[in-house]
Amino acid sequence: MAVSTELRADQDIQSDVLAELRWDARVKPNEIGVTAKDGIVTLTGWVDSYTKKFAAEEAALRVRGVRAVANDIEVRLSPLYERTDADIAAAAVYALESDAFVTVDKLELTVSKGWVNLKGQVEWQFQKEDAEQVVRRLSGVKGVTNLVTVNPQVAPSNIKSQIEQALMRSTHVDAQRIRIEVNGSQVLLNGTVRSWAEREEAERQAWLAPGVAAVDNHITVR
Repeated sequence: MAVSTELRADQDIQSDVLAELRWDARVKPNEIGVTAKDGIVTLTGWVDSYTKKFAAEEAALRVRGVRAVANDIEVRLSPLYERTDADIAAAAVYALESDAFVTVDKLELTVSKGWVNLKGQVEWQFQKEDAEQVVRRLSGVKGVTNLVTVNPQVAPSNIKSQIEQALMRSTHVDAQRIRIEVNGSQVLLNGTVRSWAEREEAERQAWLAPGVAAVDNHITVR
């Protein structure tokens, strides 16, 4: 199967990112500045919620030719959405307790000036990601630092072959272009893919293998 390695001009990438921001109803493109250099997109400006900042980053990463995004957007909350750290912490605990994927008693949560810090241990990577997503959506949150670690309860076994089979099953990944190395519970991914979404999907599949404690993703986007 032929795979395109087309290099797009930075001007075209910038134009498409701006178009994607206009297309995404979650953000207001007039609030966000976009520059592109060698496929690396930098987002600047300010928005009134952390969810908008993250949505802008997601929109940029969807654009063909984008290799990575530097998100320098500042979160400036409207006075209507300002909350005390105590209120944010209480809301975060309640939201985590209500989430089916997260065991809140294994997490530590602190809030400082609207910035939420998550620590603790979970069994699966998707639980770590879900905890951050839950907190990210809360009103008043200006940012999230996710220091939760993955501590699998299943002993690693045949990790490489399981990931290879998962990639072969996926319609979103060209498995032949990805190389997998495994050292105990640690996975290293190398190779090239056509988009950031494909890179993220390869990593997601690697994390799903039972016993994986860390994934080092060195896949490049071309």
